[in-house]
Amino acid sequence: MKVVLPDVDAVIFDMDGLVLDTETTYFIAWQQAAAQMGYVLPDAFCESLSGLHFQQVSDMILAYCGHAFSLDHFNQMSGKIWRDYVSHHGIPVKNGFFNLLDVITQFNLPFCLATNSLRANALECLDLAGLNAIFTTLVTREMCVNPKPAPDLFIKASELLTVPIGRCLILEDSFSGVMAAVQAGGITGYVPSQVPPDKRAEFLADFKATDLEDVSRMLAYKVTTRPL
Repeated sequence: MKVVLPDVDAVIFDMDGLVLDTETTYFIAWQQAAAQMGYVLPDAFCESLSGLHFQQVSDMILAYCGHAFSLDHFNQMSGKIWRDYVSHHGIPVKNGFFNLLDVITQFNLPFCLATNSLRANALECLDLAGLNAIFTTLVTREMCVNPKPAPDLFIKASELLTVPIGRCLILEDSFSGVMAAVQAGGITGYVPSQVPPDKRAEFLADFKATDLEDVSRMLAYKVTTRPL
């Protein structure tokens, strides 16, 4: 069934798992650090942390491993493993991002990034992916009282873009992010980063796309067929 978007005047991107394939690199670092400490973090558990901010991830890892688990040591080790990994491999950009960016710029739509990451971490990831000059508007964890799944980040993004939230297309890859986008009142697109897709996110979102290439086709069709 063909998806027809409502009127879109701005685009808000999530970062981890949506624009950048950072989640794979985080999972590798978490699992290797845990293994060195004598613990196992299964793939399914790591995937359940998708879209959560740092403190929520830390709390869930501690709850999973038990209170004898040294979270400080784990964070130090996983941080070092992550930086070693991405310094050699970089961070991949998700399929379709550049084509979607072409559509957005062709039609002069304002856009920004809204992420649960702290600003310094977001800038580091964008730089490692070669996207450090792309997003002139960046909404990060320290700019809002409540992180996703609260709607604060997206409401702030709408204010900075000076576009009503109801005309902002918000693209998310996780259930937590979709919850935030829906609560904010944006046009919510679910672009799953995990297989199988989260059924809860599919139910809540206005539409599901295979990838950002799929979104670029939808958006191009919508903008070019909009009545003058």
